[in-house]
Amino acid sequence: MGKLEGKVALITGGTSEIGFATARLFVAEGAQIYVTGRRKDKVEEAVTKIGKGCIGVQGNVADMADLDRLFNQITKEFGRLDIVFANAGTAEYAPMGQIDEAHFERIFSANVKGLLFSVQKALPLMREDSTVVLTSSVVGSKGFSSNSVYAASKAAIRSFARTWTTDLKDRKIRVNVVSPAPTDRRASSEVNQNRYEQP
Repeated sequence: MGKLEGKVALITGGTSEIGFATARLFVAEGAQIYVTGRRKDKVEEAVTKIGKGCIGVQGNVADMADLDRLFNQITKEFGRLDIVFANAGTAEYAPMGQIDEAHFERIFSANVKGLLFSVQKALPLMREDSTVVLTSSVVGSKGFSSNSVYAASKAAIRSFARTWTTDLKDRKIRVNVVSPAPTDRRASSEVNQNRYEQP
């Protein structure tokens, strides 16, 4: 029996890189998962690769109607969530002096607004001893050139984790944050193929 046998998990941004690798591991450990992504073709591709135990839902986490549709589907099909991995986000870079409003809005809409409401809208489905995991970045605590807005969005996520730990402690919902360095995209998409290939 896998470590996540019987668990229901949501992974936003689950069609590539860290999200996709996590989705494969969760299913291999027995979880029933939902993965989301903005592109329908990428969602379908992820579901095909992961196989049984994976349900794909196309949508944008910054769009409240898309989030409502997602959580309505989960409510109807399982009625609960044990794990929420709020991983969806975007990365764009511009040096100070060349940042425009559109750049700011795109990054904060996906990385901050989208993450916040993904978790908040999931809460009615979460029981005691559920888990929330947020994806931040090492960039959020270090100064890298041309990363002003992206780094600020990732620092906000670390702040969410600290605050939500307090907000949700009475419900016994754990909140953790991961802050990875840059990843090998190909490796994360093909993680442990031999071990985790589904029959």
